[in-house]
Amino acid sequence: MNIAMTHLDLTILVIDENAIRASIIEEGLREAGHVRVTVVHEVNGIARIIETLMPDVIIIDIENPNRDMMEHLFQLTRTVSRPIAMFVDRSDTASIEAAVDAGVSAYIVDGLKKERVKPILDMAVSRFNAFNRLRRELADARSALEERKLVERAKGILMKMRGLSEEEAFALLRQTAMNEKKKMSEIAQSVVTAAGLLM
Repeated sequence: MNIAMTHLDLTILVIDENAIRASIIEEGLREAGHVRVTVVHEVNGIARIIETLMPDVIIIDIENPNRDMMEHLFQLTRTVSRPIAMFVDRSDTASIEAAVDAGVSAYIVDGLKKERVKPILDMAVSRFNAFNRLRRELADARSALEERKLVERAKGILMKMRGLSEEEAFALLRQTAMNEKKKMSEIAQSVVTAAGLLM
């Protein structure tokens, strides 16, 4: 999910049990041009609201965070793949680390001011996008490595079972992939699977 920074049509969910603090955030967002803002004052049942609303960004404000509430919110943020900005009035190192582990994009301690809401929202979105890009690149690299290992195993099997050289085994895999209009890794997987059944 890639959110352009200029989009003012973002759907933003604000979770804040304190109505006065929530209105500061809402005002900051509206002054910045955001109109699709939903404020929820109750943490319970929030998963269902997120499912229904499908917000692009979530802002959580906790005046006096307690461990249970933070744990509940972190469990939630781990499962929701969205940019999340969290405002808290006080914090400790463990809470900050837990927030980062849970995928919170911006964790702001004692910084709830109307004019800071928009830049913090933007930062949360860009951090989220950067992190997602890194995660995708890592997944692609891992996948490419696994495919390469698979092709190597299949080459080894063909060399052993059919007495081929490494080049011939590779050429055979590539030709078969082209003929069957499949990826080389898929053909390699078939060779490895078949060899597992035959050996």
